[in-house]
Amino acid sequence: MPEVEVLVAHQARATLRVGDVFLKVDSDRAGIDAEVAAMAAVTVPTPRVLWREHPVLALELVPGTALGTFGHPSPVGPAAWSAAGSALRAIHRTPLPDTTAPVVTGPLRRRLDDSCAWLLAHGVIAADVVERNRRRAELALRPSAPRFTHGDLQPDHVFVDGDRVTGVIDWSAAGPGDPALDVAVLTLGHPEHLPRVVAGYGAVDLDVVRAWWSYRALTAIPWLAEHGFGSPEAFPETAVLLRG
Repeated sequence: MPEVEVLVAHQARATLRVGDVFLKVDSDRAGIDAEVAAMAAVTVPTPRVLWREHPVLALELVPGTALGTFGHPSPVGPAAWSAAGSALRAIHRTPLPDTTAPVVTGPLRRRLDDSCAWLLAHGVIAADVVERNRRRAELALRPSAPRFTHGDLQPDHVFVDGDRVTGVIDWSAAGPGDPALDVAVLTLGHPEHLPRVVAGYGAVDLDVVRAWWSYRALTAIPWLAEHGFGSPEAFPETAVLLRG
């Protein structure tokens, strides 16, 4: 019998690996529906849906090696990162419905405010570091036209074989959004590969990407701490804020 490996488990959802099958358990049916619809819409390789029975979605293993893991060196070369940039460009070209509304930044701004208040109240990071990153993060909340986005394009969600993307996984957050956020999440822990991603992707406002770096790190730390992922001082997101 294959072993059961718990990959992610928290109050919102869990992901298990059983042999070559991934089982995603999510009580939010809308999240599973969005994931299946997104994988059907994009032109990049995605996992094959084996079956679904709410609240479980069974997906086939994708081949290749993940670009990397946040907080650790990437195991692949520059060509793989350029290929990821090209794949991301294809994702952002996925058509949106004509009725898609502009990106609403009010909830994003409230989350930023709440996260900064939490960081200051818990003394995780010096106040001047929080303020510097908060000012930078404000640029990410500029008015922008939405594009189809992955929504959580961490490097361990992109699999490659040499200079070819073999699979992009975890589409539960896909939908209208700011394409610069996908670029930022992909490179947050690997800023040295940003030029290679841009080489594959094309023109992107690097100041906005860096603004999303700050936003993502500021807002992730309270969530991770409150969901039992360890001490905030050891989070790689904390290192992102400190690196300036």
